Amino acid sequence: MALSIGVSSSWRGRTALGALALATAVALLPSSASARSAPDRAAGHCAHQSHLRVPGAAHQQADCLNELTTAGTVASGHTDPADWAGLTPKDLTVPEGVPGIQIDGYFPDSSTTNTNHGWNHDSQFVIRLPDRWNGGLIVAGTPGNREQYANDRAIADWVLARGYAYAAIDKGNTGVNFHRDGSRPGDAVAEWNTRLTQLTRAARAVVAQRYHRPPVRTLATGMSNGGYLVRWQLENHPELYDGGVDWEGALWHAKGPNLFTFLPPTLRHYPAYAAGGPGAEPARRELHRAGFPAGSEFLWPFHHQVYWDLTQRIYREEFDPSFDGATEAGTPYCAPKTPGCDADYDYATRPAEVHKAVQRVALTGRIGKPLITVHGTLDVLLPSSENSDAYSRMIRESGRGHLHRYYRIEDGTHTDSLVDSFPDRLRPLLPCHRSAFTALESWLTTGHRPPASHTVVRPEGATPASLLTDCRLDG
Repeated sequence: MALSIGVSSSWRGRTALGALALATAVALLPSSASARSAPDRAAGHCAHQSHLRVPGAAHQQADCLNELTTAGTVASGHTDPADWAGLTPKDLTVPEGVPGIQIDGYFPDSSTTNTNHGWNHDSQFVIRLPDRWNGGLIVAGTPGNREQYANDRAIADWVLARGYAYAAIDKGNTGVNFHRDGSRPGDAVAEWNTRLTQLTRAARAVVAQRYHRPPVRTLATGMSNGGYLVRWQLENHPELYDGGVDWEGALWHAKGPNLFTFLPPTLRHYPAYAAGGPGAEPARRELHRAGFPAGSEFLWPFHHQVYWDLTQRIYREEFDPSFDGATEAGTPYCAPKTPGCDADYDYATRPAEVHKAVQRVALTGRIGKPLITVHGTLDVLLPSSENSDAYSRMIRESGRGHLHRYYRIEDGTHTDSLVDSFPDRLRPLLPCHRSAFTALESWLTTGHRPPASHTVVRPEGATPASLLTDCRLDG
């Protein structure tokens, strides 16, 4: 479940909670990675799959599949449904008819939180190469602390059906103990960015091997933490990408806003709101002041139970482990004024070293390629006012506003599966992400600029079924 909870499993069902100068000649050389592949086909479907090598991989496995979407990969064992559980509406259709090659593997890494395939090895990736290729490559980092298949339903199925090659990575560490990775505060999140860069370079090389020419277009996309990665890549490695779509990305900014400026007051005041009585209304106002909009109250109980507390504690442990002394990741649901309680966390007064750790992964707004952002107005994990609104301002202040479009989606929330629980009050962001994606394609291929940034209102008379398939950005 998007930013704070990474639900994953091993293949045996165990639950466990990131400019390639494309030298084609080098890309075609075998790597030192171990590989297990099915026999080659002489031509056509999966031709020469045994010759594909992922540069830099420590291990890879290539398989010829009749179906690369989840219509086939669930049964064949080439995805893990637990990776993407809870991210999409239950009635989302699954495209099919996409044969091709899937490469699973991992880059060298010392951490072992990802148990997929029984490898117990982080920096696991998946690369999918459809037989019918449109010339493009989509690269994605996972949301939350999930593993490499987390985007398979929300993103991979759709782009593969459109003919794109697709690559994703687990960001180098997974689960609620991701903060144990690295040797200093901020290392684990910083690795997310370097791993997506590494994957992009490797995937571009593999595409060139498979199709005998480099991709004509490389796009980055992702939701939540994955959206943050899109932003960071377009700021720091624009030479690798032609553009990106940011789906409710998290904002890391050393001076704020960031998670640590809006979650602690939420933890302090929500219990008084939930208790009712004379303290409820002042507490409600404090939650609104923290960034959660009026009208989102029906979502607060779920987010208090599932997201707010855990998110604050595990990310605070990543950047500020000394706050609670020897305790790891704080005390769940502690009362204010309890020693080391995250409800009392005051980011502004924390030592300079904490702010420096956040600065290591901070965004600047200085994007170098076109970016489209979509964010729901009822997001109560990463409220739009404290995340995408602020990032949009940063882009404009950096003089890059001409490269950005930002669409606030009325009634959208952070996790699309909640639409199933509140079909008359929420709308999914998934079709809006797809509309943004096609708008970016048009922007890059024809020069037709998408509509100006604005709030996309809920269409009058729209039904839950129509909202699942339609989102007009010009509406």
